[in-house]
Amino acid sequence: MDRNGDGGGGDFSGPTRKVHDEENLAVAIPETAHQISSDSWFQVGFVLTTGINSAYVLGYSGTIMVPLGWVPGVVGLILATAISLYANSLVAKLHEFGGKRHIRYRDLAGFIYGKRAYSVTWGLQYVNLFMINTGYIILAGQALKAAYVLFDEDGPMKLPYFIAIAGVVCGLFAISTPHLSALRVWLGVSTVLSLIYIIVAFVLSIKDGVNTPARDYSIPGTTTSKIFTTIGASANLVFAFNTGMLPEIQATIKQPVVNNMMKALYFQFTAGVLPMYAVTFIGYWAYGSSTSTYLLSSVNGPVWVKAMANIAAFFQSVIALHIFASPMYEFLDTKYGIKGNRFAIRNLTFRLGVRGGYLTLNTLVSALLPFLGDFMSLTGAISTFPLTFILANHMYLVAKGSKLSSFQKLWHWLNVIFFGFMSLAALVAALRLIAVDSKTYHVFADL
Repeated sequence: MDRNGDGGGGDFSGPTRKVHDEENLAVAIPETAHQISSDSWFQVGFVLTTGINSAYVLGYSGTIMVPLGWVPGVVGLILATAISLYANSLVAKLHEFGGKRHIRYRDLAGFIYGKRAYSVTWGLQYVNLFMINTGYIILAGQALKAAYVLFDEDGPMKLPYFIAIAGVVCGLFAISTPHLSALRVWLGVSTVLSLIYIIVAFVLSIKDGVNTPARDYSIPGTTTSKIFTTIGASANLVFAFNTGMLPEIQATIKQPVVNNMMKALYFQFTAGVLPMYAVTFIGYWAYGSSTSTYLLSSVNGPVWVKAMANIAAFFQSVIALHIFASPMYEFLDTKYGIKGNRFAIRNLTFRLGVRGGYLTLNTLVSALLPFLGDFMSLTGAISTFPLTFILANHMYLVAKGSKLSSFQKLWHWLNVIFFGFMSLAALVAALRLIAVDSKTYHVFADL
């Protein structure tokens, strides 16, 4: 097998094979047990949109708009959309940098900087995806509990039980779905499920808003707490739009990989964000500063409609989690040579043990600390800011430095410094929120 060492800090992705891109230039592709170059830009666009319009959108009215208020909240969401598109486009344009296709974020960082950056990036990405998946399991558990209490408000089942059920269902889905490209039909299912809970939340919020007297839109809390919640909400803003695994998603797209990925990103950040905007703004308009961090807990309407929306949110969370767990699955499947028939005994046994174990740990953390808003803030602080904004700008600066003007170099450095500061500030705010909530609630809390 060829190994490509042209340009950058080095190649730490293992064996490669040569293919030819659209310009007939040799491009090396690392070996992987998962499918690459098999999906249209439209399918990849739906993968990205599935992440943006996951059940997390039901929390943004409470975790973004309530701490920020109308003007900062609306402006912040629009700015976060624009800067997220920009940052993701920088990473997308480096996908074939140096004559090598970088199908993993850590591979790209290692190629540009060297072995230490490879390890640091992999660690950041692992933490990022682990916490996102923890949040999805919390969401799925909350949705299931919300459906349950509609029929038995004083029943014996508590949130940790529903989180455990969510973990089991996520495990079964992970075992039966070998890789990201295998989601195909499930992306359509996910879209339908997203539309169900978004439309229900949207319509019932409008009904409640019309029938409710004037709402209080003041930002709650003391002056000190407002400062920390505002900073935490800024981390939630960037969390809403970014995956921290763009190269892994781009790996599945057909040639030409950069042009097709830009089409997918434009789809994500135009049509893809509209449902999220709608439900976030309408939810805050309807309930003001009393908006719940899970919007379906605030709405009033027929029991069967609310139950349907909550069940849809539960199953959509299961599908969306698989997207964000796929880099870990790909790493392990490639390392141990798990490929071929998804129902082969060896493959099923491996996925049962390894993916089941990974999701068991996710589920345990979810049940121990089911503070969803805090997880969103912490994820944004320690991984989304560094991976999506700091690293993206600095990698582009290093990779394209000789071709950039002095103004362009200054622009990228300003981005690195600004988002570095925001990352530190958001980390302090998120840790404070977790400390406060940990005093208020015990472990395995029934929120």
